[in-house]
Amino acid sequence: MPEVEDAVIVAGGIGSRMLPSSAVIPKEMMPLIDIPAMAHLAREAVHAGAKRIHIITSPNKDFSRIISDNSWLSKKRPDIDTELLSPFNEVEVKVHVQKVPRGFGDALSCALESISGPFMVLLGDNILLDSYTSVSDYLPSNASKILVDEFNRTSLPCVGLVEVTDPENYGVVSMEKDLVKAIVEKPSRESAPSNLVLCGRYVFTEDTAELLNEYSFEKFGELQSIELQKHWMKTNGLIGVHLNGFQWYDSGTPLSWLKGQIDYALRRQDLSDDVRSWLEKRLQR
Repeated sequence: MPEVEDAVIVAGGIGSRMLPSSAVIPKEMMPLIDIPAMAHLAREAVHAGAKRIHIITSPNKDFSRIISDNSWLSKKRPDIDTELLSPFNEVEVKVHVQKVPRGFGDALSCALESISGPFMVLLGDNILLDSYTSVSDYLPSNASKILVDEFNRTSLPCVGLVEVTDPENYGVVSMEKDLVKAIVEKPSRESAPSNLVLCGRYVFTEDTAELLNEYSFEKFGELQSIELQKHWMKTNGLIGVHLNGFQWYDSGTPLSWLKGQIDYALRRQDLSDDVRSWLEKRLQR
């Protein structure tokens, strides 16, 4: 069975809900406290076994600074783990430009000519963490590694799932044991088949390029990727991997990102006491 050695980080789009900030810095580069979202994603992919990382971007975005070798900054801050200063140093990086925003499936198509086997997918504005360490003792997320391990066990495409209280805002799945049987986009809360939702982590199989041609953007628009996953559901199967114990941080909107900052700070040992004390005093005013 071919190994999962490629990872695709989808970082297209202008991030209109994060304007005016996203006019200056891509939302995928915004820091969760002091660590850029893109650094979290890169380290997660490397931890899961990626040897090549493909970044899907749009014409006006620039990720060159974080892709560069910034190890010289260690002289200024020897306390910071070098993998956070240069999170892409251990892998080959390929940048692919999606010239026109045409959805998730089309974004993947931009990279698939450079990929020959199964591959991870990480949505660039979604961070999933199961450890809350500082810049001095950083541990990467295990989210993609868990999906890769499941793919290695089953040889089937996998999607990461998180349980939420507001499924009406997400792609919601119906499960039968560990197989996804249906995906419902943003159902009403009453009609949602479960509280398990797609969370921006995938392992897709090497037939993805062929299937995206079959389920083309011209036929299915931005639901192209959902049709792709439905194909797998109807054939050999699509594995749903419940990521228990993970916190999901989303840089897509100001409020979600603010909540993420506070939650992450309260979970970090180097920050939690001071932040909690300040919040308690602030809320008493």
